Formats: sequence, C-alpha cells, structure tokens
Amino acid sequence: METRELICIGCPMGCQMTVELDGEKIVSVSGYTCPRGKAYAEKEVTNPRRIVTSTVKVTQGKKERVSCKTAEDIPKSKISDVMADINRASVEAPVIIGEVLIRNVADTGVDVIATSSVGRV
Repeated sequence: METRELICIGCPMGCQMTVELDGEKIVSVSGYTCPRGKAYAEKEVTNPRRIVTSTVKVTQGKKERVSCKTAEDIPKSKISDVMADINRASVEAPVIIGEVLIRNVADTGVDVIATSSVGRV
C-alpha cells in the first residue's frame, strides 16, 4: 500500500489530503472538505494535468510577445513538449484575445490561445 500526501489547489482552502493506493487503484482519499478536493486528488495521482501559460513571439506587432495559455489542461508529462512548440512559434500581428495561436500543441489535442491582444505597428 502506498500513501501520497497532497495539498489541494482546487480552491483557496488548500486542504492537506492523503491518498492511499493499492497499486494503481485508489483505496481512499481523506482530508478534503469539498467534492472538488476529492476529484483533484483522484486525478492528481492517476493522471496529473496542468494548464500551461506562456508567451508567443509576435512579428510586426506593437509588442514583441503575446500572452497565451493552453485552452484546456494537458498531461503533466507533456509540459516540456508543449513549451518547446510554444518557444518555436511565431504569429503575425494583429492578434486578438481568444485567437488560436497553435493548434494541437505537441499532439495533445489541445490548442494554445492568446490571452491578450496585440495590435499591428
């Protein structure tokens, strides 16, 4: 039996939780105070995922870079691959908030979208 200690990031409470595993099977989750905490703990020990935020290079824009994020969470194991794609990317201004900058980043099935706008020079 394996025990993992987690601090929940599902809400500002930051509950300290304990997950007991028997191999890959979750035996119990304790220490959470809301359903989001339990769901977070179960997901974190079986399939950890994250939203990635960064910036993408902009050509012919009023700014050199535009802030961006993955439209959904991606497998934690793919963060390096996602960042490599983001670092190689370049978009031409104008960029509109919500615009897809990279489709299917790192073959995750998730797009990278702009989180701000950049006008053209």
